[in-house]
Amino acid sequence: MHHNDMTDWADKAPAWVRHERIYDAAFAPFTRAVLDRAGFGPGLRVLDVGCGTGTLLQASVTAGAETVGVDLSSEMAGAARRRVPSATVLTADAQNVDLVAEAGGAFDRVVSRFGVMFFADPVAAFANIRSATAAGGRLTFVCWREGETETFWHGLRSLAARLDTPPTQPADGEPGPMGLAREERVRQVLSDAGWSRIAVELIEGVADYSVDGGDGVEERLSVALAGRVGQTVRRALEPELGEAGWQSALDEARAELRAHLRDGTVAFPSRAWLVTAVQGGGTTAPEEARAR
Repeated sequence: MHHNDMTDWADKAPAWVRHERIYDAAFAPFTRAVLDRAGFGPGLRVLDVGCGTGTLLQASVTAGAETVGVDLSSEMAGAARRRVPSATVLTADAQNVDLVAEAGGAFDRVVSRFGVMFFADPVAAFANIRSATAAGGRLTFVCWREGETETFWHGLRSLAARLDTPPTQPADGEPGPMGLAREERVRQVLSDAGWSRIAVELIEGVADYSVDGGDGVEERLSVALAGRVGQTVRRALEPELGEAGWQSALDEARAELRAHLRDGTVAFPSRAWLVTAVQGGGTTAPEEARAR
């Protein structure tokens, strides 16, 4: 993990915690896809990678599984502990932490909702995660797919248009939201990390930002401003426009969102990959087998 990734998450974590319910609403189709495929149940050990504020942890505990979450951000890990007190939540980098030692045993299921695209070295990360997975154990995650610009830009276009040089999204394949955006890249990373029976499937869902029956405009705007593009735009514009100017720019952004409501709420189609793989057992290196 680079230092700037850490500061990036430190910047974003309070907003994620604050916006937990909004993300849960918007990401509901993707949460369901992971849960339907993962097959949680009593007697299983589940690891949630990049567990954030604990959505999948909660579902896993409810299903009767013994559940461990890992997240880089101590703030998110703290929020997950408060939400799911019976889960064990580690504040660590899944790329290099000894998960078996820290969590007291190997896992039958490994899951993630948009938590595995940020690794500086994804092959090392998925190999490390695999070394903590029992033979026959299953990996199930969702990650953003290429072309998902709406997810990051919706509500920010009028703001970004005020800048001389609008911010760019990280390229596909760079550590960041689009780190695993290309199907071939996902397959390559997982097979290089020693996983077998890799399947990559397109999931389409509507990201609906309305919470408690509102139109979702405020929710979407606050989430958009908390993301990477939004933070860049805000840092550039707010000092230049002053408080009144910034507020009027935000009103313009709200108008932009209202102009594209779908059945009365901020909702737009989102596409992600649903990825599954199995720890083959036969690919375990001798020293890993001994460490079990």
